[in-house]
Amino acid sequence: MKPVIELNKVTKLYGQTVGIKNVSLQVQSGRIFGFLGPNGAGKTTTISMLVDLTRPTRGNIKIFGLDGTADSLEIRKRIGFLAGDFALDAGLTGWQQLEYFGNLRGGLDKAYVRELAERLNCNLNRKFKTLSRGNRQKVGLISALMHKPELLIFDEPTSGLDPLVQEEFHNIIREHKRSGGTAFISSHLLSEVQEICDEVGFVREGSLIAQENMGEIATLAPRRVRVVCDDAGLAQKLGELKGVEDMTETKSTLSFTYGGNINPLLKLASSYKLKDLTVAEADLETVFMKIYGKAK
Repeated sequence: MKPVIELNKVTKLYGQTVGIKNVSLQVQSGRIFGFLGPNGAGKTTTISMLVDLTRPTRGNIKIFGLDGTADSLEIRKRIGFLAGDFALDAGLTGWQQLEYFGNLRGGLDKAYVRELAERLNCNLNRKFKTLSRGNRQKVGLISALMHKPELLIFDEPTSGLDPLVQEEFHNIIREHKRSGGTAFISSHLLSEVQEICDEVGFVREGSLIAQENMGEIATLAPRRVRVVCDDAGLAQKLGELKGVEDMTETKSTLSFTYGGNINPLLKLASSYKLKDLTVAEADLETVFMKIYGKAK
């Protein structure tokens, strides 16, 4: 099966300035792909090329197996796009904006628009210029979702949204995936990417420095472990165990990081009379910091 998104050695130069360099990645059908990196890393440049707002200096992009430049119009019919910094007509209401976009596409499913507006708590009867940052974002999201596209391409989609609306947006993305859809999402919210994405790419200074499945994230960074035990001998045994690092001891409580297979740790711990044992899985923030620390 052909990937929905495919970048092959893509470089984008702005004069002498590098936007991205030699980036290759694939996103398969039915996957939610998170794209992470600090400001200026190349996230927005990449997204702009995916929707043909700007074009590669070198390399090529394919969407749905089609050429990202030559077949741009056909591709756009099948995607929903939200830019990180978008602008709409300040004098129109949300409904008027969406009707305009819908007519450009050949029609508007008003019932589905009403459903999305209700779920996102969006008042479409107010003029765009009167809306707060978060409510403007809701109109943008509806415009990207209302034609039920196969592929969603979002740059910071939950910017300005309150937590309840963010969670509802996450539910919409999960439903999109269950229906067979694909998404490419740039976000600075690591918790958001960890919650909804299947795979994540890390970009730094224009280069893709890592691409990992979320299911494998836990293997990339150590777990945080806390053990409460009155037996002083446990600290020595733990110190000898491969994978244990940064151990501190406060009275009967031992805290440390642990990398690798969890079974040897559990086997050792089970041979002592414990009062408590807590193992916190590595989160995406820990992995993010580890990867970027190595890349410096």
